Amino acid sequence: MTTNTNDKTLIKEVSINAPLNLVWYAWTISERVSEWFAPETVIEAKEGGTYELYFIPGDRTGMNTIGCKITKFIPEQKLNFTWKGPDQFKDLMNNEDTLTTVEVSFESVNENSTKVIVEHKGFKDNEDWIEAFNWHKMAWTGVLESLKSTLEKGEGNLCCKPLNNNVS
Repeated sequence: MTTNTNDKTLIKEVSINAPLNLVWYAWTISERVSEWFAPETVIEAKEGGTYELYFIPGDRTGMNTIGCKITKFIPEQKLNFTWKGPDQFKDLMNNEDTLTTVEVSFESVNENSTKVIVEHKGFKDNEDWIEAFNWHKMAWTGVLESLKSTLEKGEGNLCCKPLNNNVS
């Protein structure tokens, strides 16, 4: 087993004009997560529960976090879960011994505003992981923008959708 002393952490945060409990539910109720993150989700909101996102509905073979679990669950404070990267990084980061972890912290700013901090940990600090780190940096920015837009305006933009939206 390797040590984590050289691992990299990606940190993103966003302030959302919504009460803490609504922001918490947006991360922990399957139907709500599918409004802003992935179109199909299986979430068991408890420590040890499933945290699976399916970016292509019905597809259990690609673009998903199948098998990922909640590792910490403190209502309205902390949600941690294991993570699998997208298909282009599956050989690098989707094996049981190379899974990264996502730690989401929730902080009430006031009764109508919440700060969300995402810390994605476990990226190896070597050349093989640079592209995966940079991709996730871009993806988490979009995911948090979608969360904010969904909760403030009801207009989410799901992450990682296939680009076959041919509208004529």
